[in-house]
Parts: sequence; structure tokens; C-alpha cells
Amino acid sequence: MHPAALAFCQSANLVYQFWVHTERVGKLPRPFEYVLNTPSHHRVHHASQGGYLDRNYGGILIIWDRMFGSFAAEVERPVYGLTKNISTYNPLRVATHEYAAIARDVRAADTWSERAGRVFRGPGWQPAVKAGAATATATTTLTPAPEPVSPQASAPERAL
Repeated sequence: MHPAALAFCQSANLVYQFWVHTERVGKLPRPFEYVLNTPSHHRVHHASQGGYLDRNYGGILIIWDRMFGSFAAEVERPVYGLTKNISTYNPLRVATHEYAAIARDVRAADTWSERAGRVFRGPGWQPAVKAGAATATATTTLTPAPEPVSPQASAPERAL
């Protein structure tokens, strides 16, 4: 592909992403809502409620989420934020805290299958432990999401 074509596509995507990050626009007509990622769908993507977690990943087209089962329509006002407060406004920590948590989980895992599960399974995955057995099995168990915590609830950490 020609570099100019890539630059154009990236620019168009950036403009589109700016557009969907608004609360000024409600629902659009049904044909648009069915195919495109709209502000309503994108609000769900940023929500921290249990039913909205890990939903609506599509950048421009929402049909991918519909096809792969990760679509959720906006039925109640989203609560934005993280499911667990990280108590910092440091942009480096905000951008990397989840990778650090995954690394801690992988280090603490007992088996290779558990390590692979921590990396490749969905958020909230926990290995099921058989009664009386010391080894974990790779079954998916999702736990309900905790209530979101407001970033104003605690004082921010100082920058690095």
C-alpha cells in the first residue's frame, strides 16, 4: 500500500473517533445504528458497568461486534471509569497499569496452562480449582464486576 493511502485512512479514522466521543448525539436512525459505531455504541465501550464491560470494540463499523457477539446496545446511562481505581493521574501508569497486572498474574500462576489463560483468555478469567486437587483447570469463570470507583475518591499519586 502507498504510504499516502495509509496516512489518509489513519486521518479519516482519527476524525471519526473524535466524532463518536460525544454525549451531544443520542441515537441515530436505525440503519446507521446497525452498521456504524455511533456515539451511543461508543459510550457503552467506555462504560464500567458489568453488562457493558468488554463490549463494542469496533472503530468505525459496529457490524464486527454484532458478528462476534461483543455488541451491547445502550439501555441505561453509562458510568465511565475503571472497575478498580488505580489512584493516580500519572499518564504513564494509567496507560500501562493493566499490563503490569497481567505480568503479576502470570508470575503468580502455578501452571503453564494458567499462565496462558492469564494472557489469552478474557478479562476476569480465573482458573477453577478442583476440590482436593492442587492443580488448576482452564475453565472460564467470570466474576461480577465491582462497582466503579470515582477517581476523585482518593488523592492522586505524584508523578514519577
